[in-house]
Amino acid sequence: MKRNINRNGRLLRATLGLVSLVAAGYFLSDHVGLAVVFAVLGLFTLFEAFRGWCAFRACGLKTPF
Repeated sequence: MKRNINRNGRLLRATLGLVSLVAAGYFLSDHVGLAVVFAVLGLFTLFEAFRGWCAFRACGLKTPF
């Protein structure tokens, strides 16, 4: 799991991760399943941001950041 994204990519992923966690909190009371999906997505995206690693890039797909 070598770093494969730059500072802008890390910042974008951290922002998306936080937005996903906020969305999970919003949906928690009415749609628990959707809240769990957003929470897992948010946590994984934050993991990518902190590690500087992108799963899509690791699979060979090119991303703009």
